[in-house]
Amino acid sequence: MEHHASVTAPTTARLLICGVVAGPLFLALWSVQAVTRDGYDLTRHPLSLLSLGDPGWIQITNFMLCGALLLASAAGLGRELRSGRGHRWAPVLVGLNGVGLIMAGIFPTDAGAGFPSGAPAGAPEMSWHGMLHEVGFLIVQIAWFGACLVFARRFSALGHKKWMRLCAAAPAAAFLVLAIPHMDSLSVRMVLATAIQLGLLAVLARHHIRT
Repeated sequence: MEHHASVTAPTTARLLICGVVAGPLFLALWSVQAVTRDGYDLTRHPLSLLSLGDPGWIQITNFMLCGALLLASAAGLGRELRSGRGHRWAPVLVGLNGVGLIMAGIFPTDAGAGFPSGAPAGAPEMSWHGMLHEVGFLIVQIAWFGACLVFARRFSALGHKKWMRLCAAAPAAAFLVLAIPHMDSLSVRMVLATAIQLGLLAVLARHHIRT
């Protein structure tokens, strides 16, 4: 059982706050770049392409900072979830979201779709670092969907039906957004799915800060 009789220890609360700010900060930095980078078209270019070119260090930092914040949040969850269903796996899976994002920052994607300037107009040829970038993305997806399942089961066991339904609805919403068969809007839908994913991690971190 979760016990909410006492407040969260200050160090644990600070770690969980990292998870609260990770998603909004990531999306804020992306949105600023999306409207200021020359040649970037959010309807055509995946957000990972912002890691390329001279200002690419901003998005690289964005990936790694968000990943580090999620690792801190995972450490906070590890301190807070002492018992009950999923108390070991929940922090691990949140942490793997951070690992995948850091990996996506360390290994940039390949240029394509005409961005940055001079890049081929079509799909890029996959390089070794581009492949590792995709592995990082895959880790994030698997870990996030896994975390949704673990938290849904945990909340169900605790009798927290509203939170259980939220953790079940979020992956369904992300899947439906990505499954729409309209390639011209894929980049926008990927950002929307990312917002759903990071938003859920943020509210879960906030939920576990006892006040």
